[in-house]
Amino acid sequence: MKYSFITQHKNTFPVRLMCQVLGVDRSCYYHYRRQMDTRPPDPEHEEMLEWVQRVDDASDHTYGSRRMKRALNCLGYPVSRNKARNLMREAGVQVRHRKKFKVTTNSNHKQPVYDNLLQRQFDVPQPDQVYAADVTYVWTQEGWLYLAVVID
Repeated sequence: MKYSFITQHKNTFPVRLMCQVLGVDRSCYYHYRRQMDTRPPDPEHEEMLEWVQRVDDASDHTYGSRRMKRALNCLGYPVSRNKARNLMREAGVQVRHRKKFKVTTNSNHKQPVYDNLLQRQFDVPQPDQVYAADVTYVWTQEGWLYLAVVID
């Protein structure tokens, strides 16, 4: 992690200074760079990354590292939870948490409930005989807004 930070910022700050601040040897950093440059691409690793993205899309972004580990194990890739977490991070996969459903209607009240006089007969012979209304709540950054609609 420290070495990748140094690699990303080597054009902004001197390598010697970053190694000193992060508490790593400069020779170890250059050894890491040589190792990264000469390492051949691993086709199995690329295949696992592809499977992680496929599983994430198929699960509608609901799989965390535990379920991703189980899915990869079922596909024939024996990985640990940490390896699954690292693969998810490398593939850019994150869990999208859903908000819990919150009930906003209180049907258990002592207020009178009026009779349904229309009985779903919405065509009336004369105007101003029947009115219908609805109230809904809309969340904004400034708080809840109450929207009321009246139809005559």
